[in-house]
Amino acid sequence: MQEPDPERPAEETPGGVAAGPPGEEASWLRRLAEEARSGWRLSAAPAEPPALTVAAVERYLAEAPPAGPRYWYDVTLADGAGLERCYLAPRLNRLVQRAHLHVGASVRLTRCSYLYDERRLRRGLLCIDQLLPAASNADTPTPTPAETRGLGRPSPPLRGERRHYLPLWNNEDPYGDMWVAEQPPARVDVDVSKLISLGQLETTWRSRVHFRPLLVRVLHKSRLRYYGKPEKKMDVPYQAYFEVADGSGMMSMVLWNSLCPEWYNSINVGTVLLLEQYAVKDSYPFKTQPTPRDSQMKRFATIEISLNIRNPPTKISIISEEMVKPEWGLPEVKYQFITRSELDDLPNNHSCDVIGLVTFVGRVERTRKKDGEDFWLYRWAHAIDGTSDQPFILEIFATSQPDVFERIHPMTYLVCTQMRVVRDLSENPSHTIYLTTSNESQIFITGWHKGQPYTKDTKVKNFIQWTRTQSEANQMRKTVIGGYYPFPRPPNSFLKYCKSNKVESVLKAIGDLGEEIEGLHYREHKRVAIQGIISAIRCISYSSAAEDASGVEPAQEDIESLENPPVSKQDNVHKGKTRNLQTEEPKSFVEPSCTPGEQHQTLLSKKSTAKRRAPHKSCAGTEHLNEFQHEDSVQEQAPSDSSQYCTDHEEINDIPETEEMARTCSSWQSDLWAQVKDKLTKYLHHSTIFPESIPCKFDYMYKDLLIQQYNLHAAVHQPKETRTDKNISEFKSTGGLGYYEVTVLGINHDVAIDVAFLPFFGHEDPHLFPVEEVENDTLLSCMSCISSCQQKATGDGTFCDMFPLSNEIVKAAMDLDGRHVVCILDVCHLGDDKVEVFLSKIYKTVEADVPDPV
Repeated sequence: MQEPDPERPAEETPGGVAAGPPGEEASWLRRLAEEARSGWRLSAAPAEPPALTVAAVERYLAEAPPAGPRYWYDVTLADGAGLERCYLAPRLNRLVQRAHLHVGASVRLTRCSYLYDERRLRRGLLCIDQLLPAASNADTPTPTPAETRGLGRPSPPLRGERRHYLPLWNNEDPYGDMWVAEQPPARVDVDVSKLISLGQLETTWRSRVHFRPLLVRVLHKSRLRYYGKPEKKMDVPYQAYFEVADGSGMMSMVLWNSLCPEWYNSINVGTVLLLEQYAVKDSYPFKTQPTPRDSQMKRFATIEISLNIRNPPTKISIISEEMVKPEWGLPEVKYQFITRSELDDLPNNHSCDVIGLVTFVGRVERTRKKDGEDFWLYRWAHAIDGTSDQPFILEIFATSQPDVFERIHPMTYLVCTQMRVVRDLSENPSHTIYLTTSNESQIFITGWHKGQPYTKDTKVKNFIQWTRTQSEANQMRKTVIGGYYPFPRPPNSFLKYCKSNKVESVLKAIGDLGEEIEGLHYREHKRVAIQGIISAIRCISYSSAAEDASGVEPAQEDIESLENPPVSKQDNVHKGKTRNLQTEEPKSFVEPSCTPGEQHQTLLSKKSTAKRRAPHKSCAGTEHLNEFQHEDSVQEQAPSDSSQYCTDHEEINDIPETEEMARTCSSWQSDLWAQVKDKLTKYLHHSTIFPESIPCKFDYMYKDLLIQQYNLHAAVHQPKETRTDKNISEFKSTGGLGYYEVTVLGINHDVAIDVAFLPFFGHEDPHLFPVEEVENDTLLSCMSCISSCQQKATGDGTFCDMFPLSNEIVKAAMDLDGRHVVCILDVCHLGDDKVEVFLSKIYKTVEADVPDPV
């Protein structure tokens, strides 16, 4: 069912955005486009291209053979005189997918071409063929608010016949101004005598061609489903399910295609609709079903109401709640809220609703769908409700509510509906149980609660009463945002891991990890299993890592074109190269590996802590409660004797004593590693820790800055946070002195990889990152514990710089000496060339379900 495509206006000028006001000199980009268009090669390569700023990066479905890319990108550039929308050559798509090219980046356009649309008159576009990064300075052009107001408006993509852009990082969220924010309620007189009930509709629909109007209330709402494919020319291929009900029962209603942008944001749970000129069809048997909250309500599951732009053209009217009459017999929206104390007794896959005060929210990450270029968006959160010392652990996938999803932050009241319990009773229930969103989940935070049906629920009222008894200062001390979040933990058995993992194959060769990492997209998280031998462990203090930082910003690195594809800085000198490995010891065992961002850990000093400004006292008080105060008054180490254990004092004894103390760390290596480390054919270094890897304390004063940091790059330029006196790397971490670098040697003794292990200790909330004894994982359990030296602090409040391996760690490592193990790695691409690789679990291959190969 496809709408007619109105003829697009022919464009005399290239690209999609007009130049500046009449009379102004043409922008540099316009002149470049004209130069490319006038040459016989239809291309241009400026000798001294100026710095440009990326104002927008927008994605849309390609029109290409199956072997081509699934999506195309249009990039809007600012040159100081205006904005120009350009088409990104598909061979450069990788720059967007790995976030080299993103909004706000400074670039130089070193090669471009002019591309005519052969199916239209006088229409062409500027094509980006090669880019290089540019250093950002005071002269770099910045899009003005007047210029950026036009971005995101319903302007068709530059190439092909597509009529709209998709959200940049997923397909479930509405994007662009074509999505109407809110439809006003209709002023209609409802004649009950002319209506048909859902029960009558089910029994008579086959004998009718035209149906009488329906008056229903929405009880459930699904996320959007995008079903566009490159080979199909559907204009707006969206679909959304709703469950609607009247006095006779409940039935599915489907919103199709162009009606989704027009109505999806306006039809919500609790909305009353008058439907006219709709279609009725057999229901789709494979769609998900929400769990009804009223067990007495009858469900009509054989048919569904179909709303479309034609055949017939549906008429939808929203009836305001003030106009709803009791005699209409419409059911009220019901919920099944649970408290945290009740969660432990619920079975797997049980459906429930929850409300809580957010104490932790993680960064937005992505997991790949079966299709190679499509991803799910998700983030983790913790919320407390006062009924248990344990929080709700929530896995929140994008629910087609981007404004809410991106604004979840600590100290907000979070409501999640239609959540599913995930638990494995064979594991430790207190550590494995969590809640995940379903296709019909809805999420709400402070600012979105007012008028929602759940504000009348008894457990919601009880929660609001509990929040009045809490000290805001005490709760703020427990708040954390962002960072690596190692949950859910891999199961205790490798056999269970093999059954539950969602990757294509279970085991990867260590030598192939470089290519595996290279294939990751921006914020893509993947869990990988490798076989190996734990061969070395090294402590790296945050202070030593910061001291060794190179200071080179990622923006200074080249943004390569197809001829020089982006390569991880940690991989490029190790892929198949052996010359250095044959002659010198790997650097990671001489001095700590580090990154520029690790300098933020120097803020553990007293001086930087003293400068911290206090958060606003009103951040979680009346602001939150007011939403619920409507007509119902609802408020709202010690060294080992082993000769294999050594400190690094001997290796760095030529540096000044004060610097030596700051860099002190300790390491252990096996005899096998000492024999083979100089003979490796490939050695991958992925033990670097980045600021984005470290959870940090939430600071309400810099709420917007922190929220922006842990969301994904925006598609369109947004004004910078007004408080620019603080960098993300300066925020206080959640505790701990450093991290571990673990070297895993391949079982053929020819390849090795350095990975990181991040112990979470020292946080005021022990439930955020619990230190637990894990069955068959003694080494990681020991590394998660706090040694006596790690607990020491100097009189002025600063941490001890010493960060030695404990006896327990050395003993656990020696117990694994030379033994084959399976290591589970958590890998996440953080943008640019930053990839974190954390060791999450170690399985011994002598377990009953994993035969020892030796």
